[in-house]
Amino acid sequence: MAMTTSQSNNVAVLARPEGNIAYTDAGSGPLVVAVPGMGDVRSTYDDLAPALVDAGYRVVIADLRGHGDSDTTFRTHGDDATGADLLALVEHLDAGPAVLLGNSMGASSAAWAAAERPDLVRGLVLISPLLRQPGSPATQATMRIALRALLAKPWGAAFWAAYYSSISKGRRSARHAEQVAAVRQNLREPGHLRSFRDLAMALDHSVVEARLPEVSAPALAVVGALDPDYSDPAAELAWITETIEARGVLVPDVGHYPQHQAPDVVAPAVFDFLAELPGSAGGPGAAGGVGTPARDGGRNA
Repeated sequence: MAMTTSQSNNVAVLARPEGNIAYTDAGSGPLVVAVPGMGDVRSTYDDLAPALVDAGYRVVIADLRGHGDSDTTFRTHGDDATGADLLALVEHLDAGPAVLLGNSMGASSAAWAAAERPDLVRGLVLISPLLRQPGSPATQATMRIALRALLAKPWGAAFWAAYYSSISKGRRSARHAEQVAAVRQNLREPGHLRSFRDLAMALDHSVVEARLPEVSAPALAVVGALDPDYSDPAAELAWITETIEARGVLVPDVGHYPQHQAPDVVAPAVFDFLAELPGSAGGPGAAGGVGTPARDGGRNA
């Protein structure tokens, strides 16, 4: 099923109890399901996804509830809600188990999904993951009050676009301005700012932290060394890698969006991780000769 939207003219939808989740589907091979972070849209992966497709992977990118081309009818939001959407999508595609790839809240949701249904998740790529609730309860309460005001009309879209740009510290993609404009424009569409505000009010990463002991899938964690979402990015990466036994990559001179701030660093790290998973393109159990040439080509994309 496809529909025409502002993001793409070839977007499929997954029906969920409260609305439809939009996604794109490209390539063939082992399945990678990706999801952006809060307040972001699918084009955040425009630098990484084509390289993965060229490397021999089927790449499906879903929008969050109330974001991008997904419906704004959802009443339930959060890491667990998005994690359930990812699992439903993997089952719908009937091509799992899948590698789940997420940025920020999307990474949190992927980790929750891996704990909930390990049979559907064979690997995790967690970019700027928020696997525990930062700050004290009082700090979080103050933040929610502030966001309720800042994400209101008529200034909410402009505020978030400016904030999005501010946490892209360090080197920036050549398409940085284009991505920020896409985020701002999407929030101007009917219902999107309200949905985003609802998510911001509901988001609580403690639902993920409680499930981390259940995460058994191999994982790669990627953190920008300048990411202001962490008080100490290197220390947070060390905690993540120890807690879920993940491989860690600290990307220098990059903020919260390594996937499009430094794809030349992130893509090779992702390729190396995926290639070691059973059944991956060029990895153990893959069809002979499929993965290696394509993966080398992807590195140079």
